[in-house]
Order: sequence, then C-alpha cells, then structure tokens
Amino acid sequence: MNVLLLLPILIPFLTAVSTLIFWHNRAIQRRLNVIGGIAHPLAGIALLVAVSREGIQATQIGNWPAPFGITVVADLFSAIMVVMTGLMGLIVAVYSLGSIDARRESFGYYPLLHTLLMGVTGAFLTGDMFNLYVWFEVMLIASFVLMALGGHRQQLEGALKYVTLNLMSSALFLTSVGILYNMAGTLNMADLSVRLSNGAVDPGLATVLAVMFMVAFGIKAGLFPLFFWLPASYHTPPIAITALFSGLLTKVGVYALVRIFTLIFVQDVDYTHTLMLIIAGFTMVTGVLGAVAQTEVRRLLSFHIISQIGYLLMGLGLYTELALTGTIYFMVHVIIAKSALFLVSGIVQRVAGSYDLKNLGGLYRARPGLALLFFVPAMALAGLPPLSGFWAKLALVRAGLETTEYLIVAVSLGVSMLTLFSMTKIWAEAFWKDRPDSDRPFAPLRHRRELVVPVVALAALSVILGIGAEPMLALARDAAAQLLNPAGYIEAVLRGAA
Repeated sequence: MNVLLLLPILIPFLTAVSTLIFWHNRAIQRRLNVIGGIAHPLAGIALLVAVSREGIQATQIGNWPAPFGITVVADLFSAIMVVMTGLMGLIVAVYSLGSIDARRESFGYYPLLHTLLMGVTGAFLTGDMFNLYVWFEVMLIASFVLMALGGHRQQLEGALKYVTLNLMSSALFLTSVGILYNMAGTLNMADLSVRLSNGAVDPGLATVLAVMFMVAFGIKAGLFPLFFWLPASYHTPPIAITALFSGLLTKVGVYALVRIFTLIFVQDVDYTHTLMLIIAGFTMVTGVLGAVAQTEVRRLLSFHIISQIGYLLMGLGLYTELALTGTIYFMVHVIIAKSALFLVSGIVQRVAGSYDLKNLGGLYRARPGLALLFFVPAMALAGLPPLSGFWAKLALVRAGLETTEYLIVAVSLGVSMLTLFSMTKIWAEAFWKDRPDSDRPFAPLRHRRELVVPVVALAALSVILGIGAEPMLALARDAAAQLLNPAGYIEAVLRGAA
C-alpha cells in the first residue's frame, strides 16, 4: 500500500481527532491546528514530487484488486489540487488564530476545519464515483456546521440556503451514480472509462447521464443558472471560513467536472463540451454583473467566485491541451488571489468597522501596507501583467482563438474588463476616497501577525506565480496532457486487475 497517497487524507483526519480529544483545552487545540496545518501541505508536496518523478500513483485499500475495491489515485492534476488544499488549510489555520472568537473555538471549530480539509483531499484522490459522493458528503456536513457555527440569524439563513441546494445536488449525484452502476456494472472511474469507450452503455443514455452529472456538479461549483445559493450564503460566516469556502469548495465541483468529462464521458464531446462553453459564458457574465452591482465587499467578492468559475469551465469546454493547461493554472491562481482578497476584507473590517463600501475610505493614507495587500491580488484577479491572472487568462484566450471560438474569447475579455472595474471600485471607495466619518479613528489591528502573515504569503505567491510562470505552466501542461490521454491513469489503477 502506498502510504504517501494516504498521508494527505490521514493528516487532517488525525488532526481533527486529536483536537476533539482536547475539546476542553483551547490552547492545545490551537497548537494542534497549526501543526496539522503545516504537515498537510508538506505531505501534498511530497506526493506531487512522487507523481512528477515516478508517474501516476494508485493504491487499493484492503488489497482488493481494482475495480472491486476502494481506489486512491493521484495524477498531476489531483496532486496539484492536494497541495493547494494543504496550502489553504495552513493559511486559514493561522488566520483563524487571530480571527475566530473563543465561543466558536469552544464549539468545535478546529475539528470541523480539518474534517472539511479531509473531505476535500479525499475528493481529489478518490478513484471511485461512490466514494467521491461520500467525500462530498463529508465536506457538506462539515461546511454546513462551520457556516452555522455561532448561531447568528444571518448565518442560519445562509446555511439553510446553502445546505438545501447542496442536498438537492447530492440527491441528483447519488441518483446518477445508481443509474450509472446499473448500466455499467462498476463505479471505478478507470474501469468506467474502459467500459463506456467500449460501448457497454448506450451512447444516448451516456449523454443523458453526463448532463445529470453536469447539473449535480454544476450546483456544487456554482455554475449558471444554479449559483444563486452562493452569494446568498458565503458572506454570512466569519471571513476565515468564507475564504476557505471560496478557495476550495466550488473548486471541488469543477475538479469533478474536469475529471469525469476527460476520463469517463468523452463519447459525445461535440454536445457536452459545447454546452459547457455556453454555460461558461453565462456564468462569467452573470457573476461579474452581480459583482459590479454590489456595495458590500463580501457579497461583491462572492459574485466574483461565480465569474471566475466560468473561466475554469471555459477551458474544459474548449477541450484542448492548451485550454486545460489554462484551466489548471487558473485554478491555482484564483484559489490564491480570491482567498487573499477575502482575508484582506476581514482585516479592513477589523480596522474600519465595516464591509460596506459606503462606510469605508481613507485606508490608503492610514494603512498603506494594507492597501498594497489588497492591490496585488485584486490586479491578479483582473488579469493584469505580470501577475498570475494574466498568464492564466492568456492561455485560455489563446486556446479559444486556436479553436476559433471567438465569442467565448470576447466574453472572457469583456468580463475581465468588468472585473478590473469592480476591483477599482473597491480601491476607490475603501482606500482612495476620504472616510465619511473622518473624526472617528481607525481601530488598532489586534493579532497583527496571525492576520497579516497569511495575506502576505498569498500576495507573494500571486507575484511569484506571475513572474515565474513558466515552471507552473509546464507542470499544468503535463497535467493537461495526462487528462487528455487517460491511458496512463487507467493502467495505473487497473494494473493487475482480474
């Protein structure tokens, strides 16, 4: 058994269990939270190095041969996502030390945080459709409690909207899994790829199932027109939780779409992937228009989550190596940039006492360092060179031009301009203009180290990803090549199968 494959799942699991053991000792919980947060990305990096050097890694739990047992598998794409999960876990673990109140900590915040990270990591590493459903449910339960933790009315309203739509998605997902098993006789992803390519399932029925999975994962990813739960709920919990949700949860839905529509449902590409391009365009436009209309920073950034998901789906819809390279690179970029913006907004609220742009102002003169920490990820999100967002969008635009999909290219460029407009709107209102109540001083920033260091790290990563884009683009290109040629994935999973 490949222990390296299991470590990224076991570490957050053991962290969650150990923090539960010390339920009544917050000081020990906080230390274990950071220790687990450091160990998780280190395990992810070790796995990524192993996959890069030795090829796709797979192991069978209980030594049951595939496709009969539970498969854990990592290719470059899933290994990259595991590293990003560990990185975001560490960032939020540190930020939480200075932002989560003692009441929420005493209600089990840290066990829930690491349970969520375990669920996300499991979803990235599973090679089985039913176990993907199981990991989604682990994520849903932990995220629902985290969203409602504290019991404020606004939180409970947001949590109910969140869980209702996601339960509908889970029900559709499970129904689709049951139908797929009935038709194909297996739920192992590699085995499904072989059987569907051999015509074991009627092509028409396979297309219907593909659309069902697209809807189920589309709800979780926040695609048009299924995204309305996201801006209604993501702005309600503490900002550390919102940042984690924005960085990881919708990306798991996108990951699932990329996985099944490059490995399993590739028999009717002209229909399914064209449909994805249409949905991607509407997702980008509706998300960014919603953002432009907002004056509350958290709601504005929540709508931007939706518009950025459209770019990710655009790469999958174009379905070329360059397009998938752009999607993978864009995924890394947007996790970093969007999480940084949410965390900065939390610091702004601590200093100025509000998330509403109408009540903000004067931060550039009073807190120039904070202004810089906002400016870097904001410009990265808008796609200005030489930051990470520029190279991600350039890859997607080039892929669209090469495939003569000029309409989606035009939409993506227009949405990028509106993204820049909404970022400059925050800059002008919160940082540049005079503060409305100029007589009231800004509050001192308590827990400065715990709050500022994670944001500095994310801003630095946006700059590094932009200036040193070539190594990451090369890694994303190799990951895209593996997705488009799944023979290596299938061989790694089914090697020695009966």
